[in-house]
Amino acid sequence: MGVTSRRFRDCILLFAIISWGFLFLVDVHAWTYHYGDKSQLTWEKARTFCQTSFTDLVAIQNKKEIEYLNAVLPYHPNYYWIGIRKINNTWTWVGTGKILTKEAENWAVKEPNNKGMNQDCVEIYIKRNKEAGKWNDERCTKMKRALCYQASCHPSSCNERSECVETIGNYTCQCYPGFFGPQCEHVAKCRDLDAVHGPLVLNCTHPLGKFSYRSNCGFSCDYGFELSGPATLQCLPFGNWTAETPQCTAVQCKPLNFPTHGNFSCSHIHGEFQYQSSCKFTCAEGFQISGADTTVCEESGQWSSLEPTCQVRECQRIESPARGTINCINPIGDFAYNSTCYFSCEPGFELLGSKTLSCNASGQWTSSTPVCHAVQCQRLLAPAHGNSTCFHLHGEFQYQSNCTFHCTDGFLLIGEEVTQCTSQGEWTAPVPFCQAIDCPKLDAPRNGELNCSHPYGNFAYTSSCAFSCRKGFVQVGAEQLQCTALGTWTEKAPFCEAMQCQGLRSPKEGRMICSHPVGEFAYQSSCEFACEPGFALVGAKATHCLATGNWSAPLPTCQVIECSKLDAPKNGGINCSHPYGDFAYSSSCAFVCHQGFVQVGAEQLHCTSLGLWTERPPFCKAARCPALHKPDNGHYSCFHPHASFAYGSSCNFSCNVGFQLLGLELLECSALGNWTEQPPHCKAVQCPGLEILDNGKANCSHPHGLFAYSSSCIFSCNSGFELAGSEKLKCTEQGNWKGEIPTCEAAQCLTLRAPANGQLNCSHPFGTFRYNSSCMFSCDTGFVRVGAEMLNCTARGEWSGLAPSCEAIKCSQLQNMESMQIDCFNPWGSFSYKSACHFRCAEGYILNGTNRAECQPNGQWSEDMPVCQATAAPYFKQVLLYTGGAAASIIALVFFGGLIALAIKRFSKREERRKLLSNTSDIGTPGVFLNAAFDSVS
Repeated sequence: MGVTSRRFRDCILLFAIISWGFLFLVDVHAWTYHYGDKSQLTWEKARTFCQTSFTDLVAIQNKKEIEYLNAVLPYHPNYYWIGIRKINNTWTWVGTGKILTKEAENWAVKEPNNKGMNQDCVEIYIKRNKEAGKWNDERCTKMKRALCYQASCHPSSCNERSECVETIGNYTCQCYPGFFGPQCEHVAKCRDLDAVHGPLVLNCTHPLGKFSYRSNCGFSCDYGFELSGPATLQCLPFGNWTAETPQCTAVQCKPLNFPTHGNFSCSHIHGEFQYQSSCKFTCAEGFQISGADTTVCEESGQWSSLEPTCQVRECQRIESPARGTINCINPIGDFAYNSTCYFSCEPGFELLGSKTLSCNASGQWTSSTPVCHAVQCQRLLAPAHGNSTCFHLHGEFQYQSNCTFHCTDGFLLIGEEVTQCTSQGEWTAPVPFCQAIDCPKLDAPRNGELNCSHPYGNFAYTSSCAFSCRKGFVQVGAEQLQCTALGTWTEKAPFCEAMQCQGLRSPKEGRMICSHPVGEFAYQSSCEFACEPGFALVGAKATHCLATGNWSAPLPTCQVIECSKLDAPKNGGINCSHPYGDFAYSSSCAFVCHQGFVQVGAEQLHCTSLGLWTERPPFCKAARCPALHKPDNGHYSCFHPHASFAYGSSCNFSCNVGFQLLGLELLECSALGNWTEQPPHCKAVQCPGLEILDNGKANCSHPHGLFAYSSSCIFSCNSGFELAGSEKLKCTEQGNWKGEIPTCEAAQCLTLRAPANGQLNCSHPFGTFRYNSSCMFSCDTGFVRVGAEMLNCTARGEWSGLAPSCEAIKCSQLQNMESMQIDCFNPWGSFSYKSACHFRCAEGYILNGTNRAECQPNGQWSEDMPVCQATAAPYFKQVLLYTGGAAASIIALVFFGGLIALAIKRFSKREERRKLLSNTSDIGTPGVFLNAAFDSVS
């Protein structure tokens, strides 16, 4: 029990001895200090202790409070925790959430130093030899006493529209400005602004009611209007707006002026030349608007366009036409509205267009400007096979144009060479023509033909003649002649000559017979060829001299007749002679076999004149070994270079998967017909033997021997156990088991946790929370178990029941009585273990009994229920009236004198404590409840 609590009980005992009637002078202070002296706690548990039994860890408000605490608290070597902690690397009062200011710091010398790291909590040195009352940063896990404070105000003391103000032994709820009523339920109202209309736009927010305190209204005007007055009004706590309602006035534009030679007409919606006024400008006939013809007064107070002007309409400026003249009359301005122009042309030219043009009111000439064109003559074309060169002074084939005519090469001009276009539009001479020049006539050559073309007449300029000779004759001279522009042919006429072939000779080892009807080896000559015995003609038997001068076939040759090429027999040799060439007529070959082979056939062959050998070639046959067979559960692969299982044959043996070879892998057939070794055989691969499975069994099959290749075992577990590993193992070809050798593990149940405010004690014969595990549940002091005391893990991996819970023991329910109010803190439920209830009486009543009771582990309250009794002042008044006399007066005087002295002492101490909550506090306003979790609404 803390110092304050012990002193409070001493006062209660003293007053009870003096008189029951003097209890009305006992004062329960609003802010009291408490500390735990039975055990030391970490900072977190110390704060939980304070929040459970009181308000929170103490919040140091000023230096006088530090002096007071240092004076009244007992010394403890590990000192006391206070309510400040480092949060986000900033020292913060946990009760208020406020940051520690530089002015409020009370650190010891060279503190905080964060020595040893993580020193995030603060202790206060109480009655230390030096720096008493100073602070030191410490690790939050250190064990120290808790220093708490108790406030009268609680979160439920006042609503959000009022603040809780600490008073003597009680509190009052003061309404915030803008609220009134017994429970501050009413809100101050301001004048309704819904009547606002027109261009004025109203936008309000009403957090506490329509047009009530804290209502905020913003004003704005439609486009084109200006706000006259404040843009924002707020409803004040006393029901009045911060200013009068503003107004909207239309934006004003400057007045407009009439343009010269023009006028305008306007429409005004809001006022003359104000926002949305629109004016349209017009001009007199012959004049035009320079600028926009319509302007509007815009929201900015500016016209949408500048004032236009009326300008006389002008026609495009025109000049005198070429070879002509112009004469204009301009009453207003050059080439402007009402101007008139007259046009004429020089002699030899004629006017094309209107002779008179006028500029009209739209600024356009009545017609296009005329032009003066020269007189036109008939268009001339160049003569066929000729051309013309013309000079045009004014225009093509017009007055004063002249043309000169020419003929192309090979043609002569017939007519006048030059002609001119006169002023009357006629030519001085007609167009001439061109005639082709002639060449001498040509005839076809002897033994040949002539083919000519005549574009411009027989044997005239550009006539072309092609010559050709008959078959077997060659043309001597140009193949084609042409008639030139000079009237001559390009070459002399050609002639035809017979074709000659190259001379021939008899082939080697052969003969030739020829005939020459025209000349030796000339066109139509022919020759025949033949060869000696043993040789064959290669090429044509006869050839003829063709009209092209080539023989119909090339000269043949006589080649020796060949027999088929012979090769040495496989596994043997050959020796040959060749008089006329390899394997040709008269060649002979002898044969021999290698060791281990026998020759079958003739020993020598000869090539005849027919190209055939006298015998078939012999061959060499290898020696034979006995045939082999594949081993059981295996196979073999043989190579027979000569014949199956013969000399040189080799056989490789291998076993099927899961079997191993016993014997040589390779056998060979020798030259004597014997194998190098006896054939091998195959044996199944062996796997390691398997042991009996604990808490289970195995069912195995062995097709190739005990625990040999292809042996398989299927495993199963006894009830309550589960297979861990492969359910089936099989002996592989490598001699190992495929799969993980299994084990039987007890069935797994869900992990159990100790219930909140309870303990768990388990036994695990086959593993943690597995089959046959059993768990006992128990509850902490002050709690009772709800559910089974023991659970067992069954063979199915399920618990035999649901886990129990620990519920706080209940104390009898306390009821509010007349003139008494009960405020309770219930950590585990209403009126349950650790519930702490505070009692206070209404004004005019005093508490008889404890002001605090706590629900204990046995379900009983720590103290008897107190009662509220009316104050005893009337009783003492009656005692004084009945006593009478001086003695009674003296007794009363002494009695009340002592009482007054005691009261003065008590009030002086109360005032001393009140000063600790003065306006010099570093953390808040005195008398206002400042718990961070229940900070009042501002």
